[in-house]
Amino acid sequence: MSFEEKTSETVSSLKCQNCGAILHYAPGTNSLKCEYCGTVNTIEEENAVPESIHAFDYDTFIADLQGHTENTEQAVVVKCNSCGASTTMLPNVTADACPFCASPLVVQQGTSTTILQPHYVLPFVVSDKEAQQYFQQWMSKLWFAPSDLVRKVKDASRQQLKGVYIPHWSYDTNTVTSYRGQRGEYYYTTETYTEEVNGKTETRTRQVRHTAWYNASGVVDNSFRDVLVTASPSLPRKMAEILEPWHLDQLKAYDGRYLSGFRAELYQTNAEQGLAIAKKRMDPVIQDEIRSDIGGDEQSIDSYNVQYNELGLKYLLLPVWLSAYRYDNKLYHFVVNASTGEVTGDRPYSWMKIVGLIVAIIVAAVIIYLATQQ
Repeated sequence: MSFEEKTSETVSSLKCQNCGAILHYAPGTNSLKCEYCGTVNTIEEENAVPESIHAFDYDTFIADLQGHTENTEQAVVVKCNSCGASTTMLPNVTADACPFCASPLVVQQGTSTTILQPHYVLPFVVSDKEAQQYFQQWMSKLWFAPSDLVRKVKDASRQQLKGVYIPHWSYDTNTVTSYRGQRGEYYYTTETYTEEVNGKTETRTRQVRHTAWYNASGVVDNSFRDVLVTASPSLPRKMAEILEPWHLDQLKAYDGRYLSGFRAELYQTNAEQGLAIAKKRMDPVIQDEIRSDIGGDEQSIDSYNVQYNELGLKYLLLPVWLSAYRYDNKLYHFVVNASTGEVTGDRPYSWMKIVGLIVAIIVAAVIIYLATQQ
């Protein structure tokens, strides 16, 4: 099927045959639903479920990106002038707000662009109402939050919730690491010392710990699967990692119909840049394996060299709900994992509560000190 035929088929499947409106994907289902007349169209299972979720050869993927024409589609892309995020525009929308910074977006400022299709998409499971509930629960558990936070923010952010698919790179690899280091083993000696006891000098002994170091070297193996790297700087990396893990066993073969009614941000961190970040995420695991292989009571790693074999990747779209709320005229952002309901974001602090806790700790310390002096 040609690109034009495929695009025409997707557009046709998004049109309600009853009233002509655009059908939107219904979170948690395998269906498209008309928000006007309630018509429901099922996304065929044969297209929605991949035979197997697998990684693609990294080197082949990178080579194919040059002059790549297959697995692409046309989309209207709008770049935010404030934060730089590039997102696809919803059908029939002429103006909207950036889901990341709430700045105005105008479709006339967008461009029709050929974009690379992801390998897989993780459809929305959490609805906007459920996302709001998860957010309220998250706020109610915040330490040192202002006492009136939940009451003031209640339902204020729901109308601003934006459903966005965030691009991610997922990496698989089997590593072989050669290393050199040192193994430290404890041993003890008896030491004699004197001290004053009731005005008299007494001689006593104690055990003193020492460390004997021995050269060590070896090779360790690690197997990594689905090391995720967000390809969007609009969603801070630390925030994206807090949202993990995702239900990646529920990935679907990419189908544009899952995106209907939602935005999809384009990747701005490419696959090569993402791999460098993924290697940094793998590094602590590799170092732990080296230390375990060295053994002993302490370990020192002098040098190591990692070979990344059978390197594979997947280009994924993962779903989040983004929004913001105001408290005391300051804007705070939050994000909800639309697969698991995990929430993270910015939050205000009550300095009165923090100061109160510090004072209480100081008072308790003074009371304990005075008690020991009696």
